[in-house]
Amino acid sequence: MSNIKQLLVQAEAAYYAADWSSLIQYLQQLILGTDSEHPEIVKNREYLLKLTLSMLEMGDFQQRWEVTKVLTHLGNIAIPPLIEILEDEDAEDELRWYAVRTLGEFQHPEAIASIVGLLKNDEDEELKAIAATALGQMGTIAITSLTELLLDENTRLLAVRSLCCIRQPETITPLLSVVQDPQAAIRTAAIEALSSFHDERVPPVLLKALDDTAATVRRAAVLGLGFRPDLHQALDLITRLQPKLYDFNLDVCCAAAVTLSRIGSDDGAKYLFDLLISPQTPITLQLETIRALSWVGTLSSLEYLQTALNQSTSEAVWQEIVIVLGRVQKPQLTTLAAEILLEILRSQHPATEIVCIKSAIALSLGQLGEMQSIEPLISLLGDSNALVRLHAIAALKNLDGEATHQQLQQLANNDAITPDLKQGIAIALAEW
Repeated sequence: MSNIKQLLVQAEAAYYAADWSSLIQYLQQLILGTDSEHPEIVKNREYLLKLTLSMLEMGDFQQRWEVTKVLTHLGNIAIPPLIEILEDEDAEDELRWYAVRTLGEFQHPEAIASIVGLLKNDEDEELKAIAATALGQMGTIAITSLTELLLDENTRLLAVRSLCCIRQPETITPLLSVVQDPQAAIRTAAIEALSSFHDERVPPVLLKALDDTAATVRRAAVLGLGFRPDLHQALDLITRLQPKLYDFNLDVCCAAAVTLSRIGSDDGAKYLFDLLISPQTPITLQLETIRALSWVGTLSSLEYLQTALNQSTSEAVWQEIVIVLGRVQKPQLTTLAAEILLEILRSQHPATEIVCIKSAIALSLGQLGEMQSIEPLISLLGDSNALVRLHAIAALKNLDGEATHQQLQQLANNDAITPDLKQGIAIALAEW
């Protein structure tokens, strides 16, 4: 008996014994592990479909998940029975969920039509959401059907969300048709999707959406313009975005800070600094602005952070500035970032009285890897707080290991240093 015939016999036996675990294994071997055009497979395809569908109906969650892969390999023969399951409103919810998910794998007009029908007529919102995702995953073949669904306000939102999943230029025209829809959720989804395309029709739409009545739309437009820093001069983006730093909605303000950071201009950095030091700016937005200034990545943006550090009385602001300075990666900026941190230690800034900030300074100096940090970090080994000492050791290990080790060994034999520092150096050498 050939191996395929043997597997067919074993699959049939497992089916009649309701041994679903064995049945799924045999089906996978037969359908996934064999040439689909093998004569025995072709001859028994209808029977294999029957066994596979029985698995879909009777199996547990995991078995159903695995059997959907088998169904797609059986080919278009599986589409009619899956449509039947999908259209049966009395069928189990999970079974219909698997049916629509599997139909989404077929690039076939009948599968598209059944899923579109579900979106139009079914009351189950969860199932409709899955159907919308399935259509989106089909790609460009589903665009025509989805464009038709845009005409009905009951299916428009799901159709837009499906189009958002496709990410192909062919979706631009249908998405542009709904950017002024009465529903804010539809306008938001359309703006978000359009933002990923470098198409000349998109920027004017995003600029107009900056003044939308809905905060979600304004936020989507602000973030979308952040993907086009190349247009910032042509569209005067910095001037257009500056008012959004003071939007009524905090999420829009935070998005504007992020977008200005992506443009990476000194003019944008100045606007961010003004926002940061304004006494009316809430702490959440201040922290987002600090991060944005560090992302701008210019000398002036770091100088603004230093000025804010010296002007602010907020511990949260001090700590965030110390943390972002340690994340600076541009070679031309790491020296300045380290110098700002070292100045905090030298000037005995009030921030150095707070253990968590002092520890963060040590960590940030270690991340920057500038050699002028060795001596100040060694001095932190004599700190009264164990956490500060541990972070200083970790930072020193990030610098030139050999040079640092030699300096520590020399200091260990120096009787002129304080007992606390001597003890800290001994601990560091033991950790090396």
